[in-house]
Amino acid sequence: MEFQQTEANPPFSLLGYSNESTHESHTGKVDLHGDELLLDAYSQAVTSAVERVSPAVVKIEVQMHSRDGRSARGSGSGFLFTPDGLIMTNCHVVHRAEKIRVTFPGGESGAADLIGEDPDSDLAVLRIGFSPAQAAALGGSRTLRVGQLAIALGNPYGFQFTVTAGVVSALGRSMRSSSGRMIDEIIQTDAALNPGNSGGPLVNSSGEVIGVNTATILSAQGLCFAIGVDTAKYVASELIQHGKLTRSYIGLAGQNVPLHRRLVHYYGLPESTSVLVVSVQPDGPAAKAGIREGDLLITFQGKPVAGVDQLHRYLTGREIGQRSAISVLRGSQKIDLGIVPKAKPDTI
Repeated sequence: MEFQQTEANPPFSLLGYSNESTHESHTGKVDLHGDELLLDAYSQAVTSAVERVSPAVVKIEVQMHSRDGRSARGSGSGFLFTPDGLIMTNCHVVHRAEKIRVTFPGGESGAADLIGEDPDSDLAVLRIGFSPAQAAALGGSRTLRVGQLAIALGNPYGFQFTVTAGVVSALGRSMRSSSGRMIDEIIQTDAALNPGNSGGPLVNSSGEVIGVNTATILSAQGLCFAIGVDTAKYVASELIQHGKLTRSYIGLAGQNVPLHRRLVHYYGLPESTSVLVVSVQPDGPAAKAGIREGDLLITFQGKPVAGVDQLHRYLTGREIGQRSAISVLRGSQKIDLGIVPKAKPDTI
């Protein structure tokens, strides 16, 4: 949750207009031209989408104990995405919460239980015992196009059920989660987000959820980010079934380093960077495979390892317990090894 404060903005601004943009017909009705027609269509698209999805958007209030033992409170947003009371939100909104309460736009309010959370993707699923609204429809994020309408709903700074609109500014961004892993397929938008918007839906002109609002760069303007809904669907299904999302690990710490040009040329490597092994966990998968400090990881299962983030992407739940091929450079020698990744221990 974010508790940053920003300078107050003026509550409104006055926009100039020209009487030449409209005229009265012989029927006495005012006709709209050009920009006015476009603005009217834009307004209709936004209001129509908001009417569809806003009943499912909730304000989330949490109570927790801080590290010094004191009671702390925070708030965020979420949205109902199944008829039986499942709510999607950000992990950082509800992490370490002792009590969670959700409130719908109509005033219905009640306690929520945490079904599961995944810090690596910053997503969490809650369950409530009542469903006063129709669930929000989930769209897709792989078919999005830069420039299309994007509408954000949430509860910034405690102002309940606020709507902002903009466009999809960029696709395919990556963002680092609180756990250190990269979240891929992030949507960048200029629909204004503020602390409290976290966990709310980003929707298209049809009122379908295309992302989960998660972050903003407070020192910038118009740089806001949402987790793609396709990622959210996958994570939610895992959390509903298992309460967590299991990933694999190999038990080493590494850092990104460039490779010498001669090594790249000699071994025909597709990447000019690799992962330098800084430390190896005793009795971990890497140690058992024979990996040593100072080794350079260059491939995993035949795929190039250009950096730590790329290695993380390869370590999914499918690799747990499966022997995988891994190649390292030790000095100027290329060594092929076999490694059996384990389930990543819980860190939350």
